[in-house]
Amino acid sequence: MKAKSIKGKSPAEIQAALQQSISDEFKPTLAVVFLSVSQDRNAVVKILDDAGIKIFGATTNGEFTDENPEKLSVAILLMDMNPDHFSILYGEYPKRNYREVARTIAIKANQLFKHPAFLISGTHLETDAEQLLFGFEDEIGKDVNVFGGMAGDDYAFKEQFVFTNNYESSQGMLALVLDEDKIKIRGRATCGWKAVGTDKIVTKSEGNHVYTVDNVPVLDLTTKYGGLENVSPENENLLLEVAANLPLQLQREVGDPVMRPGLVVDWSDHSFYCSGSVPQGSKVRFSLPPDWDVMEKVIKGAEDLKTTAMPEADALVVFSCAGRIMSLGPLMNQEIEGVKRVWNVPMVGMFSNAELARATGGNLEMHNLTTCVVALKEI
Repeated sequence: MKAKSIKGKSPAEIQAALQQSISDEFKPTLAVVFLSVSQDRNAVVKILDDAGIKIFGATTNGEFTDENPEKLSVAILLMDMNPDHFSILYGEYPKRNYREVARTIAIKANQLFKHPAFLISGTHLETDAEQLLFGFEDEIGKDVNVFGGMAGDDYAFKEQFVFTNNYESSQGMLALVLDEDKIKIRGRATCGWKAVGTDKIVTKSEGNHVYTVDNVPVLDLTTKYGGLENVSPENENLLLEVAANLPLQLQREVGDPVMRPGLVVDWSDHSFYCSGSVPQGSKVRFSLPPDWDVMEKVIKGAEDLKTTAMPEADALVVFSCAGRIMSLGPLMNQEIEGVKRVWNVPMVGMFSNAELARATGGNLEMHNLTTCVVALKEI
């Protein structure tokens, strides 16, 4: 499989880049499209659709095709993958039946391929993304390969979208289904955030809705720990501060902790929604601000993935948490460049609201403040 990355600041630039990319030797059939909500999605979709290219698309908090992260732009990975080796499915979950919707998609995928694997994205800040993963496991089993990220909206935390040639949703999910007998897919999620302070007990929660920790409203406890000021609905930067710099770390009996920052505040009781489950009775800790070794761990994680599972790749898709670039700033370039250098193949990436992959412990989980590197190779 051949692949090429293109990017642009407008549909016209994407049209020109696409025309330059297509040749007798390269006729793309599939595009992974990451773009800003400020871009004209319909125009970009039409350009690709007119060229006969299937689309797996999501809005972002930033996008990249090389070591230089962009804002308010379009980043696309073009692949000439055999159309018999992939399909695109989608589903809506307005009733918050996340697990059921994912399982329905998995059932359809099982009818298409003997061994399906998935690249997924979903929308809506109240979505319990971990339930999406459980839906795939329910139908296909614990060993199913699912990787992806939750869509963003340029840090507005209001409305995100997933889209394909004939579908768009702000409360649903999109799945690129791969025939794993023909397309090898492997991924690794690496975080590196360090915990600080003592264990605290989640004293009231329902799924991904956390009410109290140590019997204190979770927002109030986060405010006290972080020394936050102007904690009110009028503070437009509050959610970004909580999500990027003051995430909870969910402690586990086996495996690394997973990040659970608050994304939506319920001001009636100062609770908040996380993008993954936080069981009542579980232990959490706060986090230290990241330092240099956070990036080194991501690069080493990619190197280990290459050594142990994916010596060669045709293309890379990277889901990196929006909070990482907020915390790391210009240093983020070095992480992206380091990941790119591991395989040195065409790449596309997005800054997401949550990341979906296997971490060090080998479990399929929802992550935050994490980078998920996904390598693809047509066999």
